[in-house]
Amino acid sequence: MYDVVIIGAGITGTMLARKLSAYDIKIALIDKENDIANGATMANSAIIHTGYDPKDGTLMAELNVKGARAYEELCRQLGCKYKKVGAYIAACGKEEEAHLDVLADRAKRRDIPFRFIDADEARKQEPALSQNVTRVLDLYTTAVVYPWEIAIACAEVAVGNGADVFLNNSCEAIERLDGGYRVITNERTLECKTVINAAGVFAEKIAGMVTSNVGFHITPRRGEYYVLDKDADVVRHIIFPVPSKEKGKGVLAVPTVYGNTLIGPNSDYVDDPEDNGTSDDGLSYVRGNISKTLVDVPLYRSIRTFAGLRPSSSAGDFVIEELSDAEGFVNAACIESPGLASAPAIADYIIGKFISKRLELREKSGAVMGRKAPLIMAELSPEERSEAIKKEPLYGKIICRCEQISEGEIIDCIRRPCGACSVKGVKKRVRPGMGRCQGGFCEPKVVDILARELGIDPTEVLLDPCGSNILVEVNRP
Repeated sequence: MYDVVIIGAGITGTMLARKLSAYDIKIALIDKENDIANGATMANSAIIHTGYDPKDGTLMAELNVKGARAYEELCRQLGCKYKKVGAYIAACGKEEEAHLDVLADRAKRRDIPFRFIDADEARKQEPALSQNVTRVLDLYTTAVVYPWEIAIACAEVAVGNGADVFLNNSCEAIERLDGGYRVITNERTLECKTVINAAGVFAEKIAGMVTSNVGFHITPRRGEYYVLDKDADVVRHIIFPVPSKEKGKGVLAVPTVYGNTLIGPNSDYVDDPEDNGTSDDGLSYVRGNISKTLVDVPLYRSIRTFAGLRPSSSAGDFVIEELSDAEGFVNAACIESPGLASAPAIADYIIGKFISKRLELREKSGAVMGRKAPLIMAELSPEERSEAIKKEPLYGKIICRCEQISEGEIIDCIRRPCGACSVKGVKKRVRPGMGRCQGGFCEPKVVDILARELGIDPTEVLLDPCGSNILVEVNRP
């Protein structure tokens, strides 16, 4: 019997699995997808919000501030990218300037560094700022990360410390037992003492398997983005409009840790929790609204568009609670923005408030909470590259010319714990296909490497989920 089964391998579930793996308990992490972090964690703005925005008295406010402060050290331990770029909240006119004062007051009370900048000074730093902008609130400790990189790293650590991870395992039913639960998936049955529901847009459905009084309703909210080429060089800071109740944080410009720029998102409610395709209307909205704060954004330099779904809820706050009529079943639900920034604190909150009261948590001898960062050849000095190639010549064979990714790096990401088993899985971990050609040259080579490393035929290699075979064998007459 497991002590804890976590449903959902996004940033919340994996962060929790890592923290729990430090204790002498038995853990399983399950997800219906073919890889770690394929849901909301894969498709968002990648911002570590400092915590100025959530309303006073909410879990969002408490956990956002605590979580954001943990990220720099966490990323150091995990060997993940973390880049402080700062954030400009750009007000257009007196009414929006007044709301900047509200946000600044929250930041001051929460001990979040900030300063005001007049529009002319802000435009010296960010020449693309629109003439509409009249005042800027600068939250200069705001950072960006690669969310899925962190989730994958957390899963690697958890597995290294003895946790089990079961992908392609969709939770189909949960039955109550004396002192616990039976979690039934399409592949296996897991008995456990405690269930953590971190299922993102599906959290309401999972909670409904054990209670008729779920207490919240989730409506997926789609956000669509443009990804601009690195050479577009639009902004150095994250540029926000003044947030509103209707539009949330609005359409942003976000410099990423690898030098691209994200433009988006919109915010549209959808009925289908798997409807993560882009739309003409959504992208048109993004194009129209970015012009409020920025001018001459080169959207023609876009190399990709994508969309993600957020678990927007009727609660208006994170729902992190043990069900009153189902002892040992804990919801980590409605984790929308700033869920990414809050994730380390959400894990601590769940362990301290719920799991520690149900299980005896003894520290595990020999648990390792960090990992060695994957080798990134493009970031090494010429001397370091030469040394790596001497040890393994495949580090000198470039597969992705856009991002300068070697075959050695791709092999490493397949062989690691929770390693890549699809083209998208390789792309998430080491970036072949993330550049200007979007895999046009390197994808066939990645397919060949996956087939060889996994011991399968190339026709069995998946783009992403089960059934997404890239190659099909055709019998010709």
